Amino acid sequence: DTSLEFLGFGTMNGLDGKPFKTRDGGVMRLEYLLNDTNEKMYSKITDNNNMTDDEAKEVASIVSLAAIKYGDLSNQASKDYIFDIDKFTSSEGNTGPYILYTIVRIKSILNKYAKEPLYDLPDELHINAPDNESSKKLMLELVKFQNAILSAYEESAPHKICAFLYDVCNAFNHFYHETKILSCEDEDKKKGYIALLYLTKSVLECCIDLLGFYAPDKM
Repeated sequence: DTSLEFLGFGTMNGLDGKPFKTRDGGVMRLEYLLNDTNEKMYSKITDNNNMTDDEAKEVASIVSLAAIKYGDLSNQASKDYIFDIDKFTSSEGNTGPYILYTIVRIKSILNKYAKEPLYDLPDELHINAPDNESSKKLMLELVKFQNAILSAYEESAPHKICAFLYDVCNAFNHFYHETKILSCEDEDKKKGYIALLYLTKSVLECCIDLLGFYAPDKM
């Protein structure tokens, strides 16, 4: 009783706009693509972070896979797109690493909150009414979750999940830069912010799980 449906898709092209090939002109195998992206990500991580070599290799493996999957799925399936390894592995812009970096940032804040003396469990927290434009914007993006998933399912269009992810991450990072979260002196207001972070993390992690990758604990 399984129903199968054909979905046409475009080609992955190189920077020259032509179908992606290896340096010697042959067809690019997925194996080589994964290895090249992993090496690029490993190089970036070792240049910018104080991790052990084993940690860097593990994180590079997670992030490089996310970079390729997100880079592919964020484009409308029927259209051709250019595979730009520098763009796909960037931690800025509409990329997999940017999405993961945002989740890791939220995890870091929540881990710090968990060490505070007045720490409350997630189910003991509640989200307050927005008290600034950035928190309101984040909440308004989060409530689009159901429609984004439903639309992606009905239209077989995973790029709609990616678009939703990117909008939520942008809204969160704006909120993060505009708001004192852990240093907020009003304890009830701070707990409201933390509850909002827990919800944001949950929504983001659900989306990347649907797209087939996950976030490391640090980057």
